[in-house]
Amino acid sequence: MSNVEQFLEANGSYVAAFGDKSSIPLPPGKKLAVVTCQDARLNPAAHLGLKEGDAHVIRNAGGIAILNTSTGRRSLVISQRMLGTREIAIFHHTDCGMLHFHAQQLRDIVTSAAPGEASVATLINDMEFYEFSDPAASVKNDVEYLKAHPLVLKETKITGWVYEVETGKVGVFCSDHKVGGLICPLSRSYRSFDR
Repeated sequence: MSNVEQFLEANGSYVAAFGDKSSIPLPPGKKLAVVTCQDARLNPAAHLGLKEGDAHVIRNAGGIAILNTSTGRRSLVISQRMLGTREIAIFHHTDCGMLHFHAQQLRDIVTSAAPGEASVATLINDMEFYEFSDPAASVKNDVEYLKAHPLVLKETKITGWVYEVETGKVGVFCSDHKVGGLICPLSRSYRSFDR
């Protein structure tokens, strides 16, 4: 079965159980924006218990929250200023693709696939990929970055999390408030992925 056929079949089942979802308001009910990775192994609705209408889920490679990327800037500004979100939860994860390459490697792959095409070389060489080596450190950097950013509302509660693809667990790594009696618990080394 092709993806197109699967989409149509799955949508038929979804429509049959749609119920009163058309009455869900446009602004997210939890006033929450989640920034997370595009990794196909992550299902934020499932591992965070979110339902339609609860939150904006903004996905990109690595789940980075850098506002000088067009996606991040547009999405978070619209989410906060037009649709009332007042909390941002940033999720990075173990075994992220961003841990497994360096920007120059990717630039070399793209330019070698388009030899002699100056426009491709210029575009890829001007692109930032924001790869990282430690998800916990990276998520902490993103939290600090957003806390200091002038486009993020000052009253915004911002937390940083790491999702373990090996277990499905999430851990809060950066928070201004206590969660389960702990502030920023570091139960294991995410750089070495000790098991």
